[in-house]
Amino acid sequence: MRAIEVARFGGPDVLELRDLPDPIPGPGQVLVAASACDVLFVDTMIRSGRGADYFPIRPPYVPGNGVGGTIADLGAGVDASWLGGSVVAHTGGAGGTGGYAELAAVDLTDCAPVTDDVDLLEATAVLHDGTTALRILEKTAPKEGEWILILGAAGGMGLLLVQLLARRGEKVVGAARGSTKREVVSEAGAVAAIDYGDPGWTDAVLDASGGCRPTVVLDGVGGTIGGEAFRLIADGGRFSAHGTPSGSFALIDPAVAERRGVTVTTIADLQYGEGDRSRLLAAILAEIGAGQVAPLVGQTFSLAETSKAHLAIESRETVAKTLLLPSP
Repeated sequence: MRAIEVARFGGPDVLELRDLPDPIPGPGQVLVAASACDVLFVDTMIRSGRGADYFPIRPPYVPGNGVGGTIADLGAGVDASWLGGSVVAHTGGAGGTGGYAELAAVDLTDCAPVTDDVDLLEATAVLHDGTTALRILEKTAPKEGEWILILGAAGGMGLLLVQLLARRGEKVVGAARGSTKREVVSEAGAVAAIDYGDPGWTDAVLDASGGCRPTVVLDGVGGTIGGEAFRLIADGGRFSAHGTPSGSFALIDPAVAERRGVTVTTIADLQYGEGDRSRLLAAILAEIGAGQVAPLVGQTFSLAETSKAHLAIESRETVAKTLLLPSP
């Protein structure tokens, strides 16, 4: 099979297309012939070596946290009815490995069937972003009528959050950089789309809300921008610090948060308990099937173009979800 291998930490150029042995599904596993491979910002972080303190992944490895495709072979103990079915599946452990490939051997427990009313690319697009979005909403518990600020709102998960919240009746202000990204945020249902690259962007948020400070901030950016959003949040609010595209999570003084009564959730608070990931994946796939959310795949790349995909993500040139398509 063809797959991407990282032989050493470094820039996008270390992503090399190689011919590797086809994986063989073990007991309780299936072999997925991938139609699409999930790509995340965290993949670029791990590849660069900046994730070494957080993830156990070391070169050489095949990157990627998941695939969508058709089951091509079965391991021992797997019912024959699965053969030929469409699924999305998580690959590897923490951080994800084995996903940038034409074939992936995965545990059946890490698979979810994709029904005919759900597009396989859309299902792959929510494999990680959709479950994480629902997990964030469970932890921050937005309520109808609240003002909610989403940073990084034009990303794959950001747009899902905008759609989910707008449908539930919350008043969403989405923040992203550039006119193209702001346009897709507005189309997703945000009351206003703000450019956090503009000076005084926090004033623009208040203008959009009629002077109301957001009760909930979902920070998918981190760094200085996240810190500015924390200062903007209403006392007693809820702040989710889950994004690092700026290079770090938002730096929040716990003493200040306690004094202001702001509940801060971090990546550690979003970890799945037993059965959570499967439950949330089934829920987001049901939302797609019912037409309640519509994931946007903004760009696709072939396996041979994986380095271009990582470069585009790191250069903030991507809009919505990025996928790799293994077939030529």
